[in-house]
Amino acid sequence: APAAPAAARTYTVVSGDSLSLIAQKKGIQSGWKGLYSANRSAVGDNPSLIHPGLELTLRPGSVKAAAPTKAKKADTTERASRSERRSAAPAAATGASAAAPAAAAAPVKAAPVAATQYADNLDGWIRQSLDIMAQRGIPGSYDGIHRNIMRESSGNPQAINLWDSNAVAGTPSKGLLQVIEPTFLAYHVPGTSMDLFDPVANITAACNYAADRYGSIDNVNGAY
Repeated sequence: APAAPAAARTYTVVSGDSLSLIAQKKGIQSGWKGLYSANRSAVGDNPSLIHPGLELTLRPGSVKAAAPTKAKKADTTERASRSERRSAAPAAATGASAAAPAAAAAPVKAAPVAATQYADNLDGWIRQSLDIMAQRGIPGSYDGIHRNIMRESSGNPQAINLWDSNAVAGTPSKGLLQVIEPTFLAYHVPGTSMDLFDPVANITAACNYAADRYGSIDNVNGAY
């Protein structure tokens, strides 16, 4: 009696696989294109994007005939062995079609991001302060900070007011945004210097204070 139709076999994608590599490894006669055609609904529109764990169907008749053996395993689902996982080759394989997708399933690790370098001037101080403020959820814009600095100190980080009421009370306003020491200590932002004259620490503490009292340094248009 004629043999019953062979059941479709499956293959589970592992790290380092590509359709061309699988087609070559499993002897798919129609190559990666045939494999893609049989699994397009699972793979999607881009045959280069397959991921570990995706189960592909190896259609009956698409695999080259092998010499008869005494017995076949009952389990029709193929899974990559541990040795295949260790020795899985990159997507581009020797002898594979030039049109075959070259992207491997495993994502490429991104290189470490270099630390931001800030210029040691007013522009750099403001930009560094804005980055710290963003991490702490403190509102403020470049223009708002710059406008207040130019009014308060003309951009001089060593500026100190020795004549106003704060100075008379013994707590003169200091630095780029003319902050008195009690305010600086109360609104100092962790991670910045404890030196009131430090430009970044001065800006960040002043913006923290302005956010608490006025909503943002952008809302300050006069002495505060």
